[in-house]
Amino acid sequence: MATTALDLQPMNDSFAIPGIAQIVPGNHGQPKIAIKSAAATAEIYLHGAQITSWQPAGHSEVLFLSRHSRFEDGKAIRGGIPICFPWFRAKADNPKAPAHGLVRTKVWNLESIAQSGDNVLVSFSTESDESTRLWFPHDYRAIHRLTVGESLQLELLVANTGQSTFQFEAALHTYNRVGQVENIEIEGLDNTPYLDNRDGNALKLQSGNFRFAGAADNAYLNTASPVEILDSGLQRRIRLEKQASLSTVVWNPWAADAAKLTDLGGDEWQQFACVEAANILSAAIALQPGEEHILKATIQVNHC
Repeated sequence: MATTALDLQPMNDSFAIPGIAQIVPGNHGQPKIAIKSAAATAEIYLHGAQITSWQPAGHSEVLFLSRHSRFEDGKAIRGGIPICFPWFRAKADNPKAPAHGLVRTKVWNLESIAQSGDNVLVSFSTESDESTRLWFPHDYRAIHRLTVGESLQLELLVANTGQSTFQFEAALHTYNRVGQVENIEIEGLDNTPYLDNRDGNALKLQSGNFRFAGAADNAYLNTASPVEILDSGLQRRIRLEKQASLSTVVWNPWAADAAKLTDLGGDEWQQFACVEAANILSAAIALQPGEEHILKATIQVNHC
């Protein structure tokens, strides 16, 4: 049954900021936070604690969202910024496990909505339970904090709430909207080694700016510096800065692989480039009981 505005009234009574942020029925009735401030508009779903739209003032939409995205329980939303945790891609020791982890298809708890100047700060949480322990037998609590304004800031905090050490991968799997993926360049990865997932994770070295010439699924190693998407078609630069992240993933499925994705339109692969802050493979994080780790990403857009 679809959620109605009446169903969401108690949540709005607790969290809404009149004229700035409210919880409303989104696609297929899924609850979303609709934000409109002087600095930006945005939409964030409780499903996956996933932002699906961010448009800073004076710019067009920055995030890609497929017109075929599923907004269903247990299904991932194709686009925006899904959260991958506690593994990335397929689970190394169990290919039957859900791709990209356990939290992008869960409804997160809304913890708070606050205003700071023209920025809107939203916080969500989720934690381990019987369903997650079937795939990942550890106790954790995850908090996702978003700051929506002229820039978009994301923080993913993972805390080990159990009695044993565990290791995890994480990524803020950003779908950047672009004019035409063949025509963009990604600056900031020159002379950086990467693992090519389309070539058996062979170790390669980036030379110059990255340009898509076909499908790509690259994990750049030991990356701390900012990267920028140079998009001549939309006449803008999208800049990603990150902290506590040693992997940068670049992905686009291209035509053949996109055709296999039922939640992606036939030509939509041309409209996005995933460039994401991550800690995967050799950069996976080990947490002792009681420890926590915070992965941070900041996205900015400028005219060019």
